[in-house]
Amino acid sequence: MILVTGGAGFIGANFVLDWLADNDEPLINLDKLTYAGNRSNLASADGNERHLFVHGDIGDPHLTASLLAQYQPRAVINFAAESHVDRSIHGPEDFIQTNVVGTFHLLETTRAYWSALPAAARQAFRFLHVSTDEVYGSLTATAPAFTEEHRYQPNSPYSASKAASDHLVRAYHHTYGLPVLTTNCSNNYGPFHFPEKLIPLLIVNALAGKSLPVYGDGRQIRDWLYVKDHCSAIRRVLAAGRPGETYNVGGNNEKPNIEIVHAVCSLLDELRPRIDGKPYREQITYVADRPGHDRRYAIDARKIEAELGWQPAHSFARGIRLTVEWYLANQQWVKDVQSGAYRDWLAKNYSQRQA
Repeated sequence: MILVTGGAGFIGANFVLDWLADNDEPLINLDKLTYAGNRSNLASADGNERHLFVHGDIGDPHLTASLLAQYQPRAVINFAAESHVDRSIHGPEDFIQTNVVGTFHLLETTRAYWSALPAAARQAFRFLHVSTDEVYGSLTATAPAFTEEHRYQPNSPYSASKAASDHLVRAYHHTYGLPVLTTNCSNNYGPFHFPEKLIPLLIVNALAGKSLPVYGDGRQIRDWLYVKDHCSAIRRVLAAGRPGETYNVGGNNEKPNIEIVHAVCSLLDELRPRIDGKPYREQITYVADRPGHDRRYAIDARKIEAELGWQPAHSFARGIRLTVEWYLANQQWVKDVQSGAYRDWLAKNYSQRQA
């Protein structure tokens, strides 16, 4: 048995569904069900005896301690996080509470549980913390990609909160001996991605005939990782990673944002053409950039390949096609997650950004 936190969110839900499909080991899924934690992401796991969903907060030490005591998991995988940069700019406190304070409470209850385990179980136990490449800051166009030794230089409240949580995880290993693993991933995309993020927002807005907002000049570069590949990397790190180590996980797909926008538009032109026959690119609108927008992220994933034999299985061309096809086939899911609160958020973030 393993305990997964944040398993109703984008990456967490994909991990849970893949885990249930790939092996027989049961899991406990603890999620607070905030705006990004969606119970319908897990609809295909309903009735599965190996999936126990618990509605709760990693910041509740009594709850997490009781789950650990009752189910005796061999590992904790921490996906639970506030993760949207723009939201962190408008309201940083939630990010500090979940990403820093919440991770602290989870570490504390896990340490108490782990310390009381029999020797063999204590040695086999793992705490895997899922983090982001944004903790490393921004790169120039020609700088080498982020390695695991790169200095932390977070530039947003979100990335600063994740950097703080990474440091706490590291400290619990070096101070208490807790067998931790940390993964720092590049930009994920794929099924169940909340439609405030770039790729799903493009798809949703394009189909609705709305503008496709592009920050600044659209030349910000990201390394894009298909979410199913990220999940396979986490499984591999859990199985064979060395306690105390960090593993960067990337998709080997450095691309500027505007190229992503064009790719989505081209796929929609092919798969769901506009009624008037015009290209979706006509809906692109350049808007004022967000404060502190990092220019480039790039992941050097040679360590996880060399030590654990992991590589991404999807090219960007394949992954983005699968993603667009999923959103076209799951329009009801999109409608269900577009609540009034979500619409209010879009208005708040984009209405004051002049073209």
